Amino acid sequence: MAMISSAIGGYLAGRLRTKWVGVQTTEVHFRDTAHGFLAWAAASVLGAVLLASPASSLVGGTLVGATQGAANAAQSSPMNGYVDTLLRSDNPSAQGQQSPSDTRGEMVRLFATSFHNDSDLNPADRAYVAKVVSARTGLSQADAEKRVNDVITQVKADLDAARKAAMQTAIWLTLSLFIGAFSASLAATEGGGLRDGTWGKKAYTPAINR
Repeated sequence: MAMISSAIGGYLAGRLRTKWVGVQTTEVHFRDTAHGFLAWAAASVLGAVLLASPASSLVGGTLVGATQGAANAAQSSPMNGYVDTLLRSDNPSAQGQQSPSDTRGEMVRLFATSFHNDSDLNPADRAYVAKVVSARTGLSQADAEKRVNDVITQVKADLDAARKAAMQTAIWLTLSLFIGAFSASLAATEGGGLRDGTWGKKAYTPAINR
């Protein structure tokens, strides 16, 4: 889509221009290329502006939602599912007697901050989380530590997959921009050549007799 839209824009920029009289062939080719590139650049900037408005609204809504309290923030955190896994009890009846909001906010903040800064929990936080899991779920300390390690491994795997996906998206976006610029410039030379009737005709420079 980037290649097709850029090519159409570049072609129109070259085809609709005014015919230049008394300008050398190489200069005409350069100007057509520049017209196509500028058309691509203007469209890219306009597209970025149009996409920036919804993104700003989304970020603003997120910031407003974050001020509603730690409980709401805990419910909307990406770490919420991992904390559910950690605090899941093998005895549902015992779990129902406890308030799920007692330690959930603290755990979510701990996970979010640790994985944002260091991509892992430090040993002290691991020991604390294991104690909380053991107290909330009724697991032994060894089983609680194993569950914590399993969940942390899953978090790392998911974060790594998200980083790889973001990297691939950035690479493809960059390639699409380069391809769009090239397509617009080439199509502009075609449009200008068709406008002047010179497309596909090779210009030969006569040899100078000595």
